[in-house]
Amino acid sequence: MKKIIPLLIVAIAILSFSSCYYDKADLLYPGSTICDTTTAVSYSGKIVPLFNSQCYGCHRSGAGNVTMGTYATDKVIATNGKLIGCISYASGFSPMPKGATKLSNCNIALINKWVSLGTPNN
Repeated sequence: MKKIIPLLIVAIAILSFSSCYYDKADLLYPGSTICDTTTAVSYSGKIVPLFNSQCYGCHRSGAGNVTMGTYATDKVIATNGKLIGCISYASGFSPMPKGATKLSNCNIALINKWVSLGTPNN
């Protein structure tokens, strides 16, 4: 019995130190997905869904004198600087989305990447 207790303590210590903290980061920190801006950012695959959830609800109807919802309208505000100015809360721009929390750094980076690539319609 005296030999079993030290073995049990060693077994518990090994089990507690053998689990890898980083293997399950997505389970430990839900919502902390990796932000990949190294690959090409697709307008239809990344930007439109983001705009759909954050912008088009108000700006498809032209609220605030800015209309979005088509590639042509989205490209205009992207290339004239209003889009980046508003979503990054830059001085002199109306912070967007209005009445909601600021976009995540990842979403801002994705939009920045799309703009820096020349706003491709892909």
